[in-house]
Amino acid sequence: MAVDLKTKEHIRGIRKAGRIVAACHKALSKRIAPGVTTQEIDRFVERFMLDRGATPAQKGYKGYPFATCASVNEVVCHGFPDSVPLETGDIVTIDMVADLDGWKADSAWTYAIGQTTSATDKLLLAAEQALLGGIKQAVPGNRLGDIGYAVQSRAERAGFQVVTAFVGHGIGRNMHEYPEVMHRGIPGQGTLLEEGMVITIEPIITAGRPEIFIAQDGWTARTIDNGWAAQFEHTIAITKDGPVILTRWD
Repeated sequence: MAVDLKTKEHIRGIRKAGRIVAACHKALSKRIAPGVTTQEIDRFVERFMLDRGATPAQKGYKGYPFATCASVNEVVCHGFPDSVPLETGDIVTIDMVADLDGWKADSAWTYAIGQTTSATDKLLLAAEQALLGGIKQAVPGNRLGDIGYAVQSRAERAGFQVVTAFVGHGIGRNMHEYPEVMHRGIPGQGTLLEEGMVITIEPIITAGRPEIFIAQDGWTARTIDNGWAAQFEHTIAITKDGPVILTRWD
């Protein structure tokens, strides 16, 4: 399957969508607190996007009913927003995709709720560092295996495991495009990275075993041993000058 390489104009379109996603995450970082529900977060995200001329691309995708995925504690991804208040010590991953003028940008972020433990802090740091390690490898001439190896090795050095059931992907006019971006790999192997590729890197890191199961709703993915999981994701453009984060907000 051929990679859909983007022009500079295409990347500008994705960047505009990415700025909305980034601004929304930044706004959420000031609103998420003990007592807030993920339903409230979901409504906030949808209104935030609509007010800026974008739409939440996840809503309606293959029947998914919400604007966000909201994954609490042992939920690794695709969690349904609900009316249960978040509690001090929880972590929640909010994953969102904005569609602006047909271009899409995707980013997930794990938020700590109130005071956390040192073990939770270590998990969050390892997950973010794994993402950053993968991004550094997103340069022309490298291969997807270089990204996967960087993610996996950073996570494992910190004492954590990568959940391999879920992958990153190309993105542009469609939310999921070729290629799949694995979060483990062998350096020098896999699809060649080229200028003009736009991909997501979105490792999920767990403190326990990496195996997961899907709940009865057909979407919610949980760790099999109830180990907590954290995920950080950016949409990345591969350019001759190196990786450009199109959803950067921090």
